[in-house]
Amino acid sequence: MTTLTPPAAHKVPTIIEQLGRVRTDQYAWMKDDNWKEVLRDPTKLAEDIRAHLDAENAYTKAMLAPTEALQAQMFAEMKGRIKEDDSSVPAPDGAWDYYARYEPGGEHPIHARRPRGRDDGEQVLLDEPALAIGKPFFQVAASRHSPDHELYAWAADEQGSEYYTICVKDLASGEILGAPVESANGDFAFSPDSAWLFWVWRDENARPSRVYRRAARGGEDVLIYEEADEGMFLGVGATSDDSHIIIHVGDQETTESLLIPAADPQSAPVVAQPREKGVKYGLDRWGDRWVIRTNADGAVDFKLATSEASVPSRETWRDWIAHQPGRYITGFALYAGHIVRAERVDALDRLVVADRAGGEHVVSFDEEAYALNLDGGYEYDTAVTRFVYQSPTTPRRWFDYDMASRERTLRKTQEIPSGHDPALYVARRLQAPAADGELVPVTVLMRADTPLDGSAPLLLYGYGAYGHAMEPTFSIRSLSLVDRGWIWAVAHVRGGSDKGWGWFLDGRKDKKENTFTDFIAAAEHLCAHGYGRPGRIAAYGGSAGGMLMGAIANLRPDLWGAIIAAVPFVDVLNTMSDTTLPLTPPEWPEWGDPTRDAQAYDRIAGYSPYDQVAERPYPPILATGGLSDPRVTYWEPAKWVARLRERTTGEAPILLRINMEAGHGGASGRYDFLKEIALDYAFAVWALERGWAP
Repeated sequence: MTTLTPPAAHKVPTIIEQLGRVRTDQYAWMKDDNWKEVLRDPTKLAEDIRAHLDAENAYTKAMLAPTEALQAQMFAEMKGRIKEDDSSVPAPDGAWDYYARYEPGGEHPIHARRPRGRDDGEQVLLDEPALAIGKPFFQVAASRHSPDHELYAWAADEQGSEYYTICVKDLASGEILGAPVESANGDFAFSPDSAWLFWVWRDENARPSRVYRRAARGGEDVLIYEEADEGMFLGVGATSDDSHIIIHVGDQETTESLLIPAADPQSAPVVAQPREKGVKYGLDRWGDRWVIRTNADGAVDFKLATSEASVPSRETWRDWIAHQPGRYITGFALYAGHIVRAERVDALDRLVVADRAGGEHVVSFDEEAYALNLDGGYEYDTAVTRFVYQSPTTPRRWFDYDMASRERTLRKTQEIPSGHDPALYVARRLQAPAADGELVPVTVLMRADTPLDGSAPLLLYGYGAYGHAMEPTFSIRSLSLVDRGWIWAVAHVRGGSDKGWGWFLDGRKDKKENTFTDFIAAAEHLCAHGYGRPGRIAAYGGSAGGMLMGAIANLRPDLWGAIIAAVPFVDVLNTMSDTTLPLTPPEWPEWGDPTRDAQAYDRIAGYSPYDQVAERPYPPILATGGLSDPRVTYWEPAKWVARLRERTTGEAPILLRINMEAGHGGASGRYDFLKEIALDYAFAVWALERGWAP
């Protein structure tokens, strides 16, 4: 193949002194001085930075040109597994059934409703395809109807910057009411009487810091709450029984709720239980009582409590579902006569249904690895809930479940137009021993006829942060590798909540390196049992999982034949030291504060992928990013790639691709997003087949 020369980023030494420590950053210039404006308007990016990113994109495109046919083929396969005119199961509310549907070939859904129990009389509420015309990026974060069914509101982002515009439409006239809400967080709620809209404002640092109220049919915005702690995020919602509006305040380890009674939506919010560092709680109203989910009193995996007080301060809480180590209560849903709580035990989900009298029963399935999730709904006074069941081999199935009779009604099975036979595949759950003796769950998907002799290429995915669990779901994407003889595996590493909240706590702050060593242990265990071999593994992770990719590239470059780091959080020390960035203060509970804590500085510096790049033979790496990304800014992967190229002692290519028209989640359309995944997968195939070698 023709040898291509990668872009050579120039160096501008920037000396940073912090807590008595000194570091030099040669590529700090890639952070645009005007980055806040760039988030809102990418055309304002400095020309030298744009030229460099354009050169990187051109180089990656040229290097991966031999994979374009494979990319197109994989994209066609993924698209062929999507029902083009798919629609959601209608969700009943009062006289209406609400749903979303796609037109054939549509990138975005149409939101609609029709009279309850009927198949005709559709009324379009929101036509996303029409609003997205001519826009490279368009994404609706939230949309909902008012409780009286007369209004419809939605929050849309047209840059990928996560600054949303909220519009409210009168469904009788089709008129947009009042001026759109600007600089919103995408989180809003109608008051139960439908008269008011509560929304969250994002400040110039992209932090949700204020809650406003306005008349739902248009009017002035009234500030009702402002959060002084720059480390806290805000959200709004309503209780299940429509008795209160709730303002949620919290960071990674501490939460607080403020209440506004629905009977007086213009009243000032009242704190339910004042925040206590390290105590998380969330609450909902169940008619005559509050139900509280909390980790208070050492309930690491959470417990449920109740309170009959009008304002449920902590001294009024009474334990109801006691804490049980290893049984992680992930959430609950309330109905007039029932409560459904979601639990996770050893990385498997189950639902527990209880009535007001205290009788309860479990809803679960028998597969070795599966995901089971509540699908919500609008109605409170009902005996029917809905859940979704899926596994790596089994497409999604939506069930309506009568909580009184225990009858399951299958409402929909995910249709795979190109065909799917679960019998051709095998899903397994392995346990990989970590260095400290903990067992790391690993979910494996493969074809039944794939040999277990180490010859199959292996893709190993990981995340491991913020307590997010990697559930063993069905994926129309992974099959494009599995059907080519690959083995797909997910390492449920510490830092996630796959084995409970303690599993998360053991992978954060001073225990963060457990995330990295767990992933390596999973790879070694898979190799030892014939699922792969060193040098023939593609490691894959995004965002905080991209940090994991950067860390394992530094720790064990010999294990990987390819690394895909999507929007990777790799410049950890610089980012956690920059308080002007959107997520820095709220992230300190997760990583530590290197601006004031010398131990945190040294710990982060010791694993930060960008800072730990050294002279070693790195495997082929593809890093991706989004120019408008407020979570992992574009300069993180750009700087990382520049330093990797500068210091690698190997010949493997280091590639960077920046989506100049998107943010953290990549392309917004359902098909455009698949093209990005197809590129990632094609890179993995190309890298393991050494398509880059002369």
